[in-house]
Amino acid sequence: MRVLLSIEMKTQPISMKERADALHLSGKWQEAMPLYTRYLARHPADAGAWTNFGILLRKTKNYEQALLAQKRAFALDPHSGDMGELEQSCALRLELIAKAPDSPDQIALAGRSMRIAGDLDRAIAYLSNAVETYPDDAELWMQLAFSHLTAGNYAKGFAYYQARWEQAEITPPKVVKPKWAGEDIVGITIMVFPEQGFGDCVLFARFIRWLASLGARVILLAKPQIAPMPAQVNGVDLLISDPADAPEFDVWASMLDIPMHAFASGIGIPECTKLSLPDDSVSHAKRAVSPHQNLFKIGVVWSGSATYKGNDFRRFDHKHLLRLAAIDDVQCYSLYKGPYLAAFNRDGTSGLIVDLASSDRSFADSAAVIAEMDLIVTMDTAIAHIAGALGKPVWNLLHWDGFWLYGKGSTTTPWYPNMRLYRQPKPRNWDAVFDQVVSDLKSLMSGWQTPHG
Repeated sequence: MRVLLSIEMKTQPISMKERADALHLSGKWQEAMPLYTRYLARHPADAGAWTNFGILLRKTKNYEQALLAQKRAFALDPHSGDMGELEQSCALRLELIAKAPDSPDQIALAGRSMRIAGDLDRAIAYLSNAVETYPDDAELWMQLAFSHLTAGNYAKGFAYYQARWEQAEITPPKVVKPKWAGEDIVGITIMVFPEQGFGDCVLFARFIRWLASLGARVILLAKPQIAPMPAQVNGVDLLISDPADAPEFDVWASMLDIPMHAFASGIGIPECTKLSLPDDSVSHAKRAVSPHQNLFKIGVVWSGSATYKGNDFRRFDHKHLLRLAAIDDVQCYSLYKGPYLAAFNRDGTSGLIVDLASSDRSFADSAAVIAEMDLIVTMDTAIAHIAGALGKPVWNLLHWDGFWLYGKGSTTTPWYPNMRLYRQPKPRNWDAVFDQVVSDLKSLMSGWQTPHG
């Protein structure tokens, strides 16, 4: 009898929903899509299928469709997932936690929702209580860190940010020397390793001078694409771009760990990193912009790295920038380099916004072009940090869940005094952001005169 049952189970056909789920889980998303579509046409009351379909749509970057699918799941079952709407997300998380309190993942997401909504005091109090209950949960500590950092509580925020070393996305360098833990380093050689993105290197290199003031000899390892620019950073005794070139050192530190020690010592935010521009990059940039010397030159960026998991939320359609190019006496230059350039070229936008980034050899070339601009308009990427460090006027367009560096609600940041912040009023709404940018640019241009005017 048991044998017959086993045979029946093996020969029983797999349902359409099961096939869709199996393909989804195996990464065959385009094959799963039509099966979900057909199944939901016949079974529109299946909340779980709508939730899985919504997840698939998000993975395939169909965000508007994903939101509608999740709304349908919510209408059928309020506990079926997260719609991604700020007003509903936090309330949902708290409701789920009330029903299943032993869920640190949901608690972390609820705290994140509070932070994104700007309720920082509530987020900090909520997550502080949570880490006492779940002290070994790294994500709870990370969300607490981001809440403190967003609120400007940098000493606590960077201390809690140590939890990132317990997550799979960050791994320490493979060296036998110990990590610096804040002890006396007078006469000690310390090797500083980069971490995360290129913009982070520009942002946090400002702490090297403080590190050197402790009496250490500092070796800075910079990523090759950015290595020429921090060549004259105060406090750097030796700059290398290949770990194999490192001499003997005593201890090491990650660039993003130094602020923890610096803020704990009581210092304020250091001045921006002073960047060096190679002569050949400068001459190349001057030649590139020379045909438009009498126009107001704006460097524009509409996307960061396509491999960054949050890029689809922070980037926007390049066609938004045509509204800037349409203003009298303005010439826009694209500083973007990546796969989305194909659409930029295909629809003719490159005839109106000059591409200056495709031939860049490094970020030093990009920086030299930035130095020739009158204004930089960009989403939050490395270009924003380079422009900020160079002291150029930069308008940084932030999506609804912006980087902690920019706090909540303000149009300025103490980290870059020359930067102005523009924020989405709600998720995915770039139109409102560009309405304000265009208005402000027209006001700026009303008082502008050509260099020979």
